[in-house]
Amino acid sequence: MSIRRYMKFVRPYVKQIVGTIFIGIIKFSIPLLLPLIIKYVIDDLLPSPIPREEKLTELFWLMAGAFLVFTVVRAPVEYYRQYFAQWVSSRILFDIRNQLFDHLQRLSMRYYNNHKTGEVISRVINDVESTKSFIDTGLMNLWLDLITIGMTLAVMLYMDVKLTIAAILVFPLYGFSVKYFYKRLRQLTRERSAALAKLQGHLHERVGGISMIRSFALEEHENKVFAKENNHFLKKALALTRWNANTFAVVNTVTDIAPLLVISYAGYQVIHETLTIGTLVAFYAYLDRLYTPLRRLVNSSTTLTQAVASMDRMFEFIDETYDITDKPNAGVLPIDPETGRVRGEVRFENVSFRYREEGPLVLENVNLTIQPGETVAIVGMSGGGKSSLISLLPRFWDVTEGRITIDGIDVRDLQQKNLRSHIGMVLQDNILFSESARVNILMGNPEASDEAVIEAAKAANAHDFIMELPEGYDTELGERGVKLSGGQKQRIAIARVFLRDPGILILDEATSALDLESEHMIQESLARLAKGRTTIIVAHRLSTITHADKIVVMKDGQIAEMGSHEELLGKKGVYHHLWNVQDLGTANEQEPVS
Repeated sequence: MSIRRYMKFVRPYVKQIVGTIFIGIIKFSIPLLLPLIIKYVIDDLLPSPIPREEKLTELFWLMAGAFLVFTVVRAPVEYYRQYFAQWVSSRILFDIRNQLFDHLQRLSMRYYNNHKTGEVISRVINDVESTKSFIDTGLMNLWLDLITIGMTLAVMLYMDVKLTIAAILVFPLYGFSVKYFYKRLRQLTRERSAALAKLQGHLHERVGGISMIRSFALEEHENKVFAKENNHFLKKALALTRWNANTFAVVNTVTDIAPLLVISYAGYQVIHETLTIGTLVAFYAYLDRLYTPLRRLVNSSTTLTQAVASMDRMFEFIDETYDITDKPNAGVLPIDPETGRVRGEVRFENVSFRYREEGPLVLENVNLTIQPGETVAIVGMSGGGKSSLISLLPRFWDVTEGRITIDGIDVRDLQQKNLRSHIGMVLQDNILFSESARVNILMGNPEASDEAVIEAAKAANAHDFIMELPEGYDTELGERGVKLSGGQKQRIAIARVFLRDPGILILDEATSALDLESEHMIQESLARLAKGRTTIIVAHRLSTITHADKIVVMKDGQIAEMGSHEELLGKKGVYHHLWNVQDLGTANEQEPVS
């Protein structure tokens, strides 16, 4: 089944594969001339009664022709055979990885929450690379070896039928060996691949958290944990190695029997003068031409079994379903001709949500209307459902019950790409890539000009510090922006949203982890960004959202209170309690975030 599916990627390159096999036939045909040359020299040239000078002349021209074939002809044939074989396999793997990366981007957040990053990477890199042997071996070398065996047998049958039968008497033992040993090899290979992916996932996590490991002095502990994971992989690898060793021991023993049979029978014929010495030598040489590709076929069985096991894992990954999909008739949001953006009316209507089908509700019967251009803050204790609520708007998850609309259209009736293009998000921990500052800002709009990038950076108060970097906008920021401070990362993220120019803005704890100086600068940028847009702020520090048109207080997945800052303080309810908990009852209110 996996092979049939894999052939979908192979079909566009069938002509190139056939051409490569044809070149390979020429390559493997040339060495088949050697035993015939040996036979001719031993049986015909050396015993010939012609003068020595003529023998030497004939031998010279014979060898000159052979040198010509083996150098002038075979060298370019060998080059093009190798080149085209690698070209085809590399192109097929290129296509597969492109499709897998597209698949990666469509998978739901639920999948990523349940799988380690390293395991996912292992599927895309290690398993795909392992399938390369199916192309090289299964689609090319396998056929070439079979054709070589066929041509060799044809020549041997022409030379001596009985001797050929003696040479192939062990063929049934090959078939039995392959059937017996490779039955379990596929399962062992899958177990080894799974163990490797698990080890890679563990390593990826620990490398990402190396600062935490050092801060808690956990090096020795983590060495033991890694040794345990590594040992698990070692056991699976050795189990596969043992099975392979048994396979090769039996198969090579079978291979060694054939020359003994041939030498015994051919020697008997030579003694009785029914076979020439030249034929015996040539036949023995052809045994190598016969059993070398046969050994490769046996080795190919191992390689192909491993490749098919990797295919199984690859297609298991491809078969992961998408939780969030576009409807066949999904539409787009209407644009206001005056602003060039969506109006930005957002409604949560009887929204309930759970992360797992059998899990508890994290949001229950939430009703909230946000008018175009309005700033709404969502506050509450940790675990109240704030982040869950805003993650539903861009459809990172779908509601369990109820619906969410933007400008009167259910978000599930919109194309995901179109929906998300109208929403800008600034998070507490924004993801920056290791590329340059310019590339990271361009994530907001890859088609934007350099001038637009600079304007966005200026609006985000990021231009000045970017220009102080060693290579300005072309300075590489390191993995996750490691070369920048927290405030600088946030300003890059804000510049990215400025460049996108969305109608709806989501700020999720955008300033909670910053020092006061960075926070003030980012508050200024956010205020500029929020102007004229529907803005949803998720905040922990209440002093930063007192300016909001509406404050929504979340508790246990429900809206506990709603109103302006003054109204909620007057109610002396949950908001009033949170305000006092943060010791803000007598503090002067700070300038608004946005």
